[in-house]
Amino acid sequence: MRKTDVKVSKTLSWLLRHGAEKEGLTLGPGGWAKVDEVLKTSSFKKIDLEKIKEVVANCPKKRFALKDDDGTLYIRANQGHSLQVEDLDLEEITADSDVPAVIHGTYHRHWSSIKQQGLSRMNRTHIHFTPGAPGESGVISGMRSSCEILIYVDLAKALSAGIKFHKSVNNVILCSGNDSGYLPPQYFLKVVDRKTGEPVV
Repeated sequence: MRKTDVKVSKTLSWLLRHGAEKEGLTLGPGGWAKVDEVLKTSSFKKIDLEKIKEVVANCPKKRFALKDDDGTLYIRANQGHSLQVEDLDLEEITADSDVPAVIHGTYHRHWSSIKQQGLSRMNRTHIHFTPGAPGESGVISGMRSSCEILIYVDLAKALSAGIKFHKSVNNVILCSGNDSGYLPPQYFLKVVDRKTGEPVV
C-alpha cells in the first residue's frame, strides 16, 4: 500500500475500532458505520469516498468490510475493537477440529509476564490469534510480522473449561479470555521461538 493509503487505513482502524465515540460517530449492530458520516469526521475531511473504497479493497489484511444497504454505504472494522460492539459478525468455534491451530504471536520482552499471568486482552475486547504461523495459507491478519515467539493454544482444553473462541470474517481467531480477560498459561500447548523453532521456557 502507498504511504497515503497506509495513513488512511490506520486512521480508519483507529476510528472504527477505538475512536468512534470521541469523533461523534455512531456504530450500529455489527460495528457498521455510515460512510458519509465517517467522511464528516475531523480525520477524514480531506478524504473522499473513492479513497475509502480503494483502501478497503487493497488492504492485505482485510481489516475492513463495506456493504450497500438500500443505497446507503456502510463500513466496519472486522475485528480489533476496544469499543463494545453488538452483534459483531463472528463464528463461534465449538471444537478443536474447527481450526488447524490457534497461535498468538508476541515478543521475548513480554514472555516473563505472559508466562506468569497468561495472555491478556488488555484494552481490547478480545485476544487475537491466527489459525497458523505467519505466511501459512489462510493467515492474513491477527499477528504482527515482526513477532518473535509463537504461543500455541490447547484449544480442546480451553473449550472444555468454558473459554469461548470465535473466528472473524478475515480469519482472525478471537478469545475474550476468562472473567478477568486472561487466557491463563495452563492452556498453552507449546511456546516456541519463531526463528529457531526451539521451545521457550
